[in-house]
Amino acid sequence: MMKFSSALSVAAVTLLYITGSLCQSDVCGRAPLNNKIVGGQNATAGVWPWQVSIHLSFLGMDFGHFCGGTLINKDWVLSAAHCFQWFNASYIVMYFGRLNQSGSNPYETNRTASRNINHPNFTISNLDNDIALIQLSSSVTFSDYIKPVCLAAAASVFGGGTESWVTGWGTLQSNGTQLPDTLQEVMIPVVNNSACNNSYGGANISITSNMICAGLLNQGGKGACLGDFGGPMVSKKGSLWIQSGVVSFGMECADPTFPTVFARVSQFQDWIKSFTGSNPPGFVEFSQTSNSNFGSVPSLLLLPLSLTVSLISFSLFLSS
Repeated sequence: MMKFSSALSVAAVTLLYITGSLCQSDVCGRAPLNNKIVGGQNATAGVWPWQVSIHLSFLGMDFGHFCGGTLINKDWVLSAAHCFQWFNASYIVMYFGRLNQSGSNPYETNRTASRNINHPNFTISNLDNDIALIQLSSSVTFSDYIKPVCLAAAASVFGGGTESWVTGWGTLQSNGTQLPDTLQEVMIPVVNNSACNNSYGGANISITSNMICAGLLNQGGKGACLGDFGGPMVSKKGSLWIQSGVVSFGMECADPTFPTVFARVSQFQDWIKSFTGSNPPGFVEFSQTSNSNFGSVPSLLLLPLSLTVSLISFSLFLSS
């Protein structure tokens, strides 16, 4: 997924408070096999136990990984709406506890989908509300390698510089077609919405309150790429991992000018709960206004560009 052209200083995330909610709060966001400090490398088994690999299946044939997703309780996966513009639930197979796309995955299980639900206000023209829910055909059983993530609650704040991790099996280069076999991971800081909107202004793309951005402005080298769509961006508080974003779009992979854009999970708490019913995900409030260790984000002078969101490989991976 990613190689880094420069060293990144990692600072501990300081959260002002955290509150769990509902019946998943004693389960979500715990990854006992994860002791990550910095990223940009192959993941190891069990490090990201909520990561889902979503495959396209037709007439008994597996056409491979096309999008990522996140397990949010025993019956539901969170992903990006644009992944399912052309495929309904009957074509979806989801893999849990998977590390490699080939060979043996001894801790793995899979499920088909009983239904997929795109946000009703999603539009492919501007990618606002790019979030979807997929209901499993039957419940999964949790283990050290298969666990739900906690979701950012409605009042959460992820200020500029918040340390965040993105994971997926996406391509390692913008112009690449080869997907990595092993799950990739990278740490990138949040870019506040005003700076992100300034970046995309030259491309006539509006960054809305339903979006959150992350990347290394003026540096690049880290970010999401084709095949990572729908996958998670998470931040840590104590022993809990909290999902702040769902990979949505970007320009060139890990571009130094344009951060990666994610659907902002905290904006969709009520919508998610309306479908998950009596077993809602664990929603956790995260609050960090800024992380000065990443420095201020400079103003950018951009040439007019037209944004092209590439969905060719139906998957997104972390970029080198």
